Amino acid sequence: MTTSATDIARAIRSGAISAVEVLNRTRTRIAAFDPQLNCFTATTFERANREAAAIDALRASGQPLPALAGVPYAVKNLFDIDAIVTLAGGKVNEHNLAASADAKLVARMQAAGAVLVGALNMDEHAYGFTTENTHYGATRNPHDLTRIAGGSSGGSAAAVAAGLVPLTLGSDTNGSIRVPASLCGIFGLKPTYGRLPRTGSFPFVDSFDHLGPFAANVADLAAAYDALQGPDARNHPRDHACAQHAVGAALLLPSGRPLRIGVLGGWFHDWADAQARSAVESVAQALGATATVELKGAEAARSAAFIISGAEGGALHSARLRTRYDEYEPLSRDRLVAGSLIPATWVVQAQRVRRQFHQEAMALFEQFDLLIAAATPVSAPLIGTENLLINGRSMPARASMGLLTQPISCIGLPVCAVPVWPALDAAGNLPIGVQLIAAPWREDLCLAAAAQLERSGVAAFKLPPAFASRPEHG
Repeated sequence: MTTSATDIARAIRSGAISAVEVLNRTRTRIAAFDPQLNCFTATTFERANREAAAIDALRASGQPLPALAGVPYAVKNLFDIDAIVTLAGGKVNEHNLAASADAKLVARMQAAGAVLVGALNMDEHAYGFTTENTHYGATRNPHDLTRIAGGSSGGSAAAVAAGLVPLTLGSDTNGSIRVPASLCGIFGLKPTYGRLPRTGSFPFVDSFDHLGPFAANVADLAAAYDALQGPDARNHPRDHACAQHAVGAALLLPSGRPLRIGVLGGWFHDWADAQARSAVESVAQALGATATVELKGAEAARSAAFIISGAEGGALHSARLRTRYDEYEPLSRDRLVAGSLIPATWVVQAQRVRRQFHQEAMALFEQFDLLIAAATPVSAPLIGTENLLINGRSMPARASMGLLTQPISCIGLPVCAVPVWPALDAAGNLPIGVQLIAAPWREDLCLAAAAQLERSGVAAFKLPPAFASRPEHG
């Protein structure tokens, strides 16, 4: 079965295959491969059967089909799914009431004709970069099952990378779309902060939380992004950050002049290993980057992101931590407790640093259309790795996978992570991602550059050989 969402929708529209048949093949593939990967925490095949049958009935009636008709997808388990408990990766949530409605973005995917097949594993409450979940197990990287998939949207990335589904949704607070996209070798989009409504998703850090899609190619990523867009006027009071406008995802570069590309040096170079630097160099050459530039406030911005994340996350969970501490996993609960104790003066100063860093970045975008940097400092570490060696410096692994994403999250810029396979690869045949970073609301530039890199072969999805067999055919 093809891994392309646009190909699936086209085949269903032409009558070459039915939505029910696509779903049956997807179900068989998940059953065959997910036990090795641990991407799914729940499947929704009963619902999916109804949705696929509705698409086939619509086609039989001669009516036009929506853009993603019959395309299977799954969502990180912090998205509300009607009649299912929203886990957000936490055992402490297992006995909550089931959701009474779909999250806004799930509803939009359904309106676009996509077929929901399940909920996906993640770091508990999105506080992590590895998806080594104590309660629900680690999600494994399809390119090497001994390695992490990244996080916190690890299940979302691995499910696409293994060809279980062509599209997934995840969230990105400090890098949780870009890190797993990088380690799993797929495309991921973190839109501008406030671009997509978060209504019906379990929060982590209101100041930083973004939602966005994963895909194996840029056309699918853009199609999902277009389906997700639009103001959320009805629920706007519940998500104050959501912008009340939308712009389509153009894949054509602006006419009249070439894009002005800057390669981020300084912090973003110093904390990237040889493979990550090689990936950035490949992307820079392909896009015709004209200069190496520096965001001097990046280190301080990352520190500010840590403080704000800890304080807001700690405040969100403080009441339950006092009474249900043992139900939280050890990897996150102590950090949440510590976060709840951060002095208000620190948070105020962190917000000042954040504002200054935003001003620095906006000044740079007066000279450049896009900035590029590695998405992760290294390719996927082994599961259970405690420390990373980055250019001779030892760093705690779980916190340091976000070294290069957190400064960008801190100011809410749109980013497309693209997969690159550099020649330098000490760990084996593993991908690593590069961030294409634009000014606010310019996702179109990120996607256009990603499409150019895909056409040139510099950025590419590769289905791991272990998952290239076709169990849907028996």
